[in-house]
Amino acid sequence: MPLSAFPALNASLNAATAVLLLIGWGLIKSGRREAHRWTMLSAFLVSSVFLACYLYYHAHHGVTHYQKTGPIRAVYFAILGTHTFLAVAVLPLILRALYLAAAGRFEEHRRAARWAFPAWFYVSVTGVVVYWMLYRL
Repeated sequence: MPLSAFPALNASLNAATAVLLLIGWGLIKSGRREAHRWTMLSAFLVSSVFLACYLYYHAHHGVTHYQKTGPIRAVYFAILGTHTFLAVAVLPLILRALYLAAAGRFEEHRRAARWAFPAWFYVSVTGVVVYWMLYRL
Protein backbone atom coordinates (compact mmCIF):
# COMPACT_ATOMS: atom_id res chain seq x y z
CA MET A 1 0.00 0.00 0.00
CA PRO A 2 1.47 3.37 -0.94
CA LEU A 3 2.13 5.77 1.91
CA SER A 4 -0.19 8.31 0.29
CA ALA A 5 -3.16 5.99 0.92
CA PHE A 6 -2.74 6.06 4.69
CA PRO A 7 -4.55 9.34 5.47
CA ALA A 8 -7.74 8.11 3.77
CA LEU A 9 -7.35 4.69 5.41
CA ASN A 10 -6.94 6.31 8.81
CA ALA A 11 -10.01 8.48 8.28
CA SER A 12 -11.98 5.41 7.23
CA LEU A 13 -10.89 3.54 10.34
CA ASN A 14 -11.93 6.50 12.49
CA ALA A 15 -15.30 6.65 10.75
CA ALA A 16 -15.80 2.90 11.22
CA THR A 17 -14.98 3.26 14.92
CA ALA A 18 -17.53 6.07 15.29
CA VAL A 19 -20.21 3.94 13.61
CA LEU A 20 -19.38 0.93 15.78
CA LEU A 21 -19.54 3.09 18.91
CA LEU A 22 -23.01 4.35 17.97
CA ILE A 23 -24.19 0.82 17.20
CA GLY A 24 -22.76 -0.42 20.51
CA TRP A 25 -24.49 2.38 22.38
CA GLY A 26 -27.80 1.51 20.73
CA LEU A 27 -27.35 -2.17 21.49
CA ILE A 28 -26.77 -1.64 25.20
CA LYS A 29 -29.70 0.78 25.39
CA SER A 30 -31.90 -1.96 23.93
CA GLY A 31 -30.56 -4.53 26.39
CA ARG A 32 -28.57 -6.59 23.89
CA ARG A 33 -25.50 -7.10 26.08
CA GLU A 34 -23.72 -9.77 24.06
CA ALA A 35 -24.09 -7.87 20.78
CA HIS A 36 -22.94 -4.72 22.60
CA ARG A 37 -19.88 -6.58 23.89
CA TRP A 38 -18.81 -7.79 20.46
CA THR A 39 -19.48 -4.42 18.85
CA MET A 40 -17.42 -2.57 21.43
CA LEU A 41 -14.58 -5.07 21.12
CA SER A 42 -14.74 -4.52 17.37
CA ALA A 43 -14.55 -0.75 17.91
CA PHE A 44 -11.48 -1.28 20.08
CA LEU A 45 -9.89 -3.52 17.43
CA VAL A 46 -10.56 -0.99 14.65
CA SER A 47 -9.15 1.80 16.84
CA SER A 48 -6.06 -0.31 17.50
CA VAL A 49 -5.56 -0.88 13.77
CA PHE A 50 -5.99 2.87 13.27
CA LEU A 51 -3.31 3.61 15.87
CA ALA A 52 -0.86 1.19 14.26
CA CYS A 53 -1.50 2.71 10.80
CA TYR A 54 -1.28 6.25 12.16
CA LEU A 55 2.05 5.59 13.87
CA TYR A 56 3.43 3.82 10.78
CA TYR A 57 2.38 6.68 8.50
CA HIS A 58 3.84 9.41 10.68
CA ALA A 59 7.06 7.47 11.30
CA HIS A 60 7.59 7.31 7.52
CA HIS A 61 5.98 10.54 6.35
CA GLY A 62 6.52 12.97 9.18
CA VAL A 63 4.37 16.00 9.91
CA THR A 64 1.81 17.36 7.47
CA HIS A 65 1.48 21.13 7.80
CA TYR A 66 -1.89 22.83 7.44
CA GLN A 67 -1.69 25.19 4.46
CA LYS A 68 -4.93 27.17 4.67
CA THR A 69 -5.02 30.71 6.05
CA GLY A 70 -7.66 32.91 7.61
CA PRO A 71 -10.36 31.95 10.11
CA ILE A 72 -10.48 28.33 8.91
CA ARG A 73 -6.92 27.91 10.21
CA ALA A 74 -8.02 28.81 13.73
CA VAL A 75 -10.96 26.38 13.46
CA TYR A 76 -8.65 23.63 12.24
CA PHE A 77 -6.20 24.07 15.11
CA ALA A 78 -9.00 24.28 17.69
CA ILE A 79 -10.38 20.96 16.43
CA LEU A 80 -6.92 19.42 16.14
CA GLY A 81 -5.98 20.55 19.64
CA THR A 82 -9.05 19.08 21.32
CA HIS A 83 -8.77 15.95 19.19
CA THR A 84 -5.12 15.42 20.11
CA PHE A 85 -5.62 16.06 23.82
CA LEU A 86 -8.59 13.70 24.06
CA ALA A 87 -6.90 11.06 21.86
CA VAL A 88 -4.18 10.77 24.50
CA ALA A 89 -6.51 11.06 27.49
CA VAL A 90 -9.17 8.62 26.28
CA LEU A 91 -7.00 5.49 26.04
CA PRO A 92 -6.83 4.86 29.81
CA LEU A 93 -10.58 5.53 30.02
CA ILE A 94 -11.28 2.98 27.29
CA LEU A 95 -8.98 0.39 28.85
CA ARG A 96 -10.61 0.86 32.25
CA ALA A 97 -14.11 0.49 30.81
CA LEU A 98 -13.07 -2.67 28.95
CA TYR A 99 -11.40 -4.10 32.04
CA LEU A 100 -14.44 -3.45 34.22
CA ALA A 101 -16.75 -5.08 31.68
CA ALA A 102 -14.46 -8.10 31.34
CA ALA A 103 -14.35 -8.41 35.14
CA GLY A 104 -18.16 -8.38 35.28
CA ARG A 105 -18.18 -5.13 37.26
CA PHE A 106 -20.98 -3.71 35.16
CA GLU A 107 -22.09 -0.84 37.40
CA GLU A 108 -18.53 0.48 37.52
CA HIS A 109 -18.21 -0.19 33.80
CA ARG A 110 -21.33 1.89 33.15
CA ARG A 111 -19.90 4.81 35.16
CA ALA A 112 -16.55 4.57 33.35
CA ALA A 113 -18.24 4.33 29.96
CA ARG A 114 -20.13 7.57 30.63
CA TRP A 115 -16.77 9.31 30.30
CA ALA A 116 -15.03 7.00 27.83
CA PHE A 117 -17.83 6.79 25.25
CA PRO A 118 -18.31 10.51 24.47
CA ALA A 119 -14.56 11.17 24.47
CA TRP A 120 -13.86 8.17 22.22
CA PHE A 121 -16.69 9.12 19.88
CA TYR A 122 -15.46 12.73 19.72
CA VAL A 123 -11.92 11.60 18.91
CA SER A 124 -13.19 9.27 16.18
CA VAL A 125 -15.40 11.90 14.55
CA THR A 126 -12.87 14.72 14.81
CA GLY A 127 -10.26 12.41 13.30
CA VAL A 128 -12.40 12.32 10.17
CA VAL A 129 -12.95 16.10 10.34
CA VAL A 130 -9.20 16.74 10.65
CA TYR A 131 -8.57 14.50 7.62
CA TRP A 132 -11.28 16.28 5.65
CA MET A 133 -9.94 19.73 6.54
CA LEU A 134 -6.33 18.75 5.83
CA TYR A 135 -6.78 16.80 2.60
CA ARG A 136 -10.19 17.60 1.11
CA LEU A 137 -11.13 21.18 1.99
